[in-house]
Amino acid sequence: MADAPQISTAPGSASGPVELDEVDRAIIARLHENARTPNVDLARAVGISPSTCLARVRSLRERGVIVRYTAEINPIALGFTLQALVSVRIRPGARHLMEQISDELRREPEVAQLFFLGGTEDFLIHVRVRDSEHVRQFVLKNLSANPAVALTETNLVFEHHTALSAGLRAVI
Repeated sequence: MADAPQISTAPGSASGPVELDEVDRAIIARLHENARTPNVDLARAVGISPSTCLARVRSLRERGVIVRYTAEINPIALGFTLQALVSVRIRPGARHLMEQISDELRREPEVAQLFFLGGTEDFLIHVRVRDSEHVRQFVLKNLSANPAVALTETNLVFEHHTALSAGLRAVI
């Protein structure tokens, strides 16, 4: 599994709020629902010509609003029937190893997402695994065996929904 993509900070990417009009917002909402929507259908849905729509989408990419297109994969179809969130606290004397630990964790095939946190915990790891034994082995091998790790807490995920957050929905 490839490393999780990072949002670009290169020129042309959004480094702050980007001004969007109603057409931009409608395009973003439609592409969020289905990034494979053909341009002709997208243009029709938002009420503009196909050439204007293509230029709008290109502008949204250039301004860093749209950073990538993805396929949402059903983990169950690949045998990953269980998801868990593992919070990790690093020992105070091992804080200098945080970047190394993060890099190592991101390379593990079970890791769907990795969050570096400010607060009590240092990392929150979203893992996709075959079963409870698999999550146990992941934690033992990658976390408990690491002397820099002070504490882990594993929570099983009963349901996982990916949707546009209410905050983003409000601005589009």
